[in-house]
Amino acid sequence: MSDIETARVAQNPCFKELVHERTRFGWTLTVIMLVIYFGFIGLIAFDKALLAVKIGGGTASLGLVLGVAVIVLAFILTGIYVQRANGRFDELTAALKRDVGR
Repeated sequence: MSDIETARVAQNPCFKELVHERTRFGWTLTVIMLVIYFGFIGLIAFDKALLAVKIGGGTASLGLVLGVAVIVLAFILTGIYVQRANGRFDELTAALKRDVGR
C-alpha cells in the first residue's frame, strides 16, 4: 500500500469509527479483567482467612472457587471480544473496504 492510499484510509470516517470502537472496547475489557485479577490478588494479600473458608461441604475453599472464577471470566471476556470482532468490527471493516474501493 502506498503512502497516499494509507493516508486515504486513515482519513476515512469508517476507519476512524472502527479504530475508536475497537480501542474503547478493548480498554473496557482490559480494565474489567484487571479489576478482577487485582481484586483476587488483593484478597490473597490482605484477607487470607476469607479465602481459606471451606465451602461446598468442606471439600473446596473459597480461594479455589474464586481462582477458577478468575480463569473462567478471562475466557468469557475473550469470547465477548471475539463475538464483537466477528460482528460489529467485521461490519465496519466491510464498510471501510467498500468506501476505499476494494
